[in-house]
Order: sequence, then structure tokens, then C-alpha cells
Amino acid sequence: MSFSLFVLALSAFAIGTTEFVIMGLLPEVATDLSVSIPSAGWLITGYALGVAIGAPFMALLTARLPRRQALIILMGIFILGNLLCALAWGYSSLMLARVVTSLCHGAFFGIGAVTAANLVAPDKRASAVAMMFTGLTLANVLGVPLGTALGQEMGWRSTFLAVAVIGVIALFGLVKFLPKGAVEEPVSIRSEFAALRHIKLWIALFTTVMFSASMFALFTYIAPLLRDVTGVSPRWVTLTLFLIGIGLTIGNVVGGKLGDQHLKATLSGAFLTLGLTTLLFSWTSHSFIPAEINLFLWAVAAFSLVPALQINVVNYGKDAPNLTSTLNIGAFNVGNALGAWVGGIVLTLGYGLTMVPIAAGLLALVGFGLTIIGRR
Repeated sequence: MSFSLFVLALSAFAIGTTEFVIMGLLPEVATDLSVSIPSAGWLITGYALGVAIGAPFMALLTARLPRRQALIILMGIFILGNLLCALAWGYSSLMLARVVTSLCHGAFFGIGAVTAANLVAPDKRASAVAMMFTGLTLANVLGVPLGTALGQEMGWRSTFLAVAVIGVIALFGLVKFLPKGAVEEPVSIRSEFAALRHIKLWIALFTTVMFSASMFALFTYIAPLLRDVTGVSPRWVTLTLFLIGIGLTIGNVVGGKLGDQHLKATLSGAFLTLGLTTLLFSWTSHSFIPAEINLFLWAVAAFSLVPALQINVVNYGKDAPNLTSTLNIGAFNVGNALGAWVGGIVLTLGYGLTMVPIAAGLLALVGFGLTIIGRR
């Protein structure tokens, strides 16, 4: 059982790396394909939209398949997509390859989270989901910097080839170690859609959107904040991102443990902590040591919410666990885009970088309010 969770975490590591590593390789991709940096940035947006839009459709297409078989097929799509990225002959073909890769993302995390939760006792489900999402946090701590370094040294295509190799290893693990013949209730497409009528499910999904929007409103602009407000060197920006990655990993584990014991209290408490630490960064960002401590605590609070948010949505969508869990992954990505947009609007209106944490903190407090409404 534990090895099955490890394989799911390895799969999450590969998928998380391929989503985020493009950020570190934008200059290389733009130069090689003769496009501008903003145009190359659309490769990130295209992937996120592919996840948000494609996730529910992929979940429905695989609804009648056993979860083990669905995960294996989705990992095969992931490998194909990364190979197409490595072989892309131009900007359009790379964008298409990124969209193909993104199609597996939401459904894999959604179905994988349900699978992870079903591998353990009911009182350990949040911890099992956290174990799987540890792969996603490690993708930010290790996969992105290592993939960026590889792409800068040997060309950006080598990074996607390396991720495809990791995908092959994960595929072998899924075939070898995921339990065969697990008892699963037959899935009805009608019941999958019927589950979407519950208002509490939509409140839970909007709660996820607010979390992700708050996190990415700040995270998207963390480098310029550190450079222009805190006054650190590019080297320290990298080290700070590594520190944030450690905080995300710790928060993911802690959130899983707390979610198993008190799910609703964990959601409310973590959202409130996220809001306060985000707002506080508007002031601590002016000094190096307070800023570093603040960002570490912010990261712990942020990812302590991830397993709890996933279980929260599944609890309200028990009649359609695959679809609702996958929709929640789409909600994360909608929040990513919303948060980056909100931060950009703040700067476009001329309010300055230190107002970005204020906007992000307010989004987190909206999420806190939604957790209170959901409890009632």
C-alpha cells in the first residue's frame, strides 16, 4: 500500500515538474523559437486552461474505467505529450504539445487523489492525499530548479525528455504496484452530473479557487517583490524559493495530519493563517530576515490547505468522486489564473508591489468566509 502511494507521488512529481519548469525556461524557449517572452508566457496559460477545461471531460471519458486503468492511460498521454514537447518544431506545435500534456493533469490528480484515499482507512484519507501531493511540492523544490538547470545546460528540449523518462518509470510503477481488481462502485454518468447540483459542492469548489487565487497572486510576483522591495540578489531569490518549497512540503504533511483529525477546523484555521501571513508580508517585505520568516510561514499555511481542500470537495461529491475530485484540480488552476490576473491588475493600476500581498490576503479572507458558510 505504501509503495502504491509512493508511485502516485512520483507521478505527481513528474506532472508538477512539467507544468512549472517552463517558467524557468522561458528565455531559452523564446530565443530558440524566435518569439517574445510574453508570447512564450502563453505556453503557461495554455497549459493551465487545458487543465481547467479538459479535466472534467477526461474524467467523464474515463468514468467507466477502473481507476487503475484510467491512471495508466492518463500517464501514457502524459509521456506522449512530453515527447511531443521535446520534438516540437515551432511555437504552434509546442503549444499543441503542452495542451495535449495538460489533458492528463486534472484527471490524473483527481482520480489519483480518490485512489490514494481508498488505499487507507477512512481516518487516514487526508494524509494519503497529502502523501500523493508531496510529489507536487517536491516538483517545486527539486524538479523545477533541476529541470531549469538541465535545460539551460543542454537545451530546453532535454528537460522534457527527462520528464518523459520519469513518466515511463511512473507508468511502470502504476502497472506493477497499484492494486488490481479493487472493489469500485459502478460509475453512472447521470449520477456524476447529478452530484453537481449540490450547493455545498460548489461552495467547496469556490473555496479552492480562492485559495489558489490568493497563493498565486503573491507567488507570481514574489521574485520582483524580493528583488525590488526586499533588495535581495538573484541568488537569494533562488534560495528563498527553495525555502518556500520546504515550507510547502512541511505544510502539505501537517495539513494532511490535521485534516484527518479536524477537517473543517483545519480549513478555517489554515485560511485565516494564510490571510494574515499574506497581509503581513506587505510590511515585512521591506526587511530581509522578517521577509524570509514570513514567507516560510506563509508557505506552510498555504499547502496545509491542499489535502484538506481535496477531501472537502470529495466529501460533498461522494456520488461522483472522480468527477468532483477532478473538478477541484481544475478549480486550483482557475485560481492560479485568477490570482496572477489580480496581481497584474494591482500593478497596472499603479498601486505598487507592496499592495499585491494586500490583494492576495483579501482573497484568502474571502476563502475563510466561504469555509464558515460551508460549515453552516
